[in-house]
Amino acid sequence: MRAVIFREHSPSLDAYEVIEDMPVPEIGPDEVLVRVHYAAINRLDNWVRLGWRGLNLDFPHIPCSDFSGTIAQVGTAVEGWAAGQRVTANPLLWCGKCRNCLRGYQNRCLHGHILGETVRGACAEYVKIPARNLIEIPADYDLQKAAAASLVYVTAWHNVMSAGNLRAGERVLIVGAGGGVNTAALQIAKLAGAEVMMIASTAEKAQMARDQGADWVYDRSTDENWSRAVYQATQRAGVDMVVDNVGEATWASSLRTLTVGGRLVTVGGTTGYNAVVPVNLIFGKQLSIIGSTMGTQDDYQRVMTLVFQRKLDPIVDSAFAPNAFKAAMTRMMEDQQFGKILIAL
Repeated sequence: MRAVIFREHSPSLDAYEVIEDMPVPEIGPDEVLVRVHYAAINRLDNWVRLGWRGLNLDFPHIPCSDFSGTIAQVGTAVEGWAAGQRVTANPLLWCGKCRNCLRGYQNRCLHGHILGETVRGACAEYVKIPARNLIEIPADYDLQKAAAASLVYVTAWHNVMSAGNLRAGERVLIVGAGGGVNTAALQIAKLAGAEVMMIASTAEKAQMARDQGADWVYDRSTDENWSRAVYQATQRAGVDMVVDNVGEATWASSLRTLTVGGRLVTVGGTTGYNAVVPVNLIFGKQLSIIGSTMGTQDDYQRVMTLVFQRKLDPIVDSAFAPNAFKAAMTRMMEDQQFGKILIAL
């Protein structure tokens, strides 16, 4: 089968190549084989190519966690699914046996994996996935939007609603505008009845965030001191919650914007992990710092139901051919996109 791969960890995007003879995955009794129509890239794909201590991949590795497609084959123990059904899937792979899984916290699985991270991903003609991860795509729903939804919407739902416990009437600040998770978080927070503030890197992204429903947007290209601007815009009250996936470059500013008793939900570190933490703010203002990764299967089913009901609307930035995978990654790494970047397979 055709697949985008890399053969070793590398700092260079030139590590990616397209091959035509990758073996089609062999499915187990509880798995399905899906003919992929679209895959979506994430920041995770860059981190996996770079590699980290303890990451042991089965090379050649296939990137991408998200996909939409059509079932091609079902395992012998699979019930309720058949060839020809249009599907997408939760990219989180959990054991179902550890104490966290048994309590319903699949995203805390002690033996968990993410499709495209520690196991081969979906940027290929075929991908295998446990049948329990599947969700059917309605007949009238766009396959591109379905491919753009899974990872970012389950991640955003968990960090905003499950971990962050956002309530109607609260004020939330989302640091960054344009990426898939933050775009999803904006829509989820608005649906929850919150006031949404966002920090954008360009005037164009600021306007796009407003078009998506953000109540207040600050363009940091004009002035990097956005924490002061947020404080002034809230009449020195601050915000109830901050969603921050930027990390090192923004943590101190994010903490400064919080009101007394506020909470910082950290969901990533695209600029690095060694953040400066003003400890006096944490105890002085009684702040909570909450870590959030992926989401539970219940989170996934809840948020994808809202997606397919069109109460949430995945934003597709662009679609590239497999042989333009490097260009797609470049667009993402240079923060040129607004929404998800897809690979058409």
